Amino acid sequence: MLPTHALGGMVLALPLVAVSPELAPVGLVAGLLGGIVPDLDMYAGHRKTLHFPVYYSALAVPASVVAVIAPSTATVAVALFFLGAALHCLTDVFGSGLELRPWEGTSERAVYDHYRGTWIAPRRAVAYDGSPGDLLLSITLAVPLVLALEGVLQWLVIAALAVGIVYTALRRVLADLATVVVGVLPASAYPYVPERYLEDLESERAWQPTGQ
Repeated sequence: MLPTHALGGMVLALPLVAVSPELAPVGLVAGLLGGIVPDLDMYAGHRKTLHFPVYYSALAVPASVVAVIAPSTATVAVALFFLGAALHCLTDVFGSGLELRPWEGTSERAVYDHYRGTWIAPRRAVAYDGSPGDLLLSITLAVPLVLALEGVLQWLVIAALAVGIVYTALRRVLADLATVVVGVLPASAYPYVPERYLEDLESERAWQPTGQ
């Protein structure tokens, strides 16, 4: 889930608190943004439009080298952003497939690999986004951040964890609610609705989505 990705990006910058505290704030924020940005494609080709597991990783390596050799606000921000985005895409592979109810395990699409032009299959080490295991991972990531940070950044971590707890509690309810909401939409809106939200309607209606 997004809070786990956000916290993961921040954890990547945590060493800066000890070795270069003046650069830690920008690194933490950049890692946070890197962990979030890929999921901005949630309703526009999710896990494909802004997910680049190979390219983010390829950019993160030289950016990290530059940041180590010539540390500055700019180089650290760029490096942590790409590291956070790369981690996001790579960890999605170890989650579930792209489907409305991922606990059913019917999808073999985890993240799209633009380099090879194919979908990477899910490993399901974490059962699904918003699962108890996912929440446990968020808590594990949040603990060192809460202990090491203070002020606004510490509260950001606490807020992310709170969102994760609520999302986990409502995860399955939200899937059912999405189906109900889509069911009352006019057919003209279907091309703009992610295909996974239409899966329960496809058996009842002859219309086939041509959008995302």
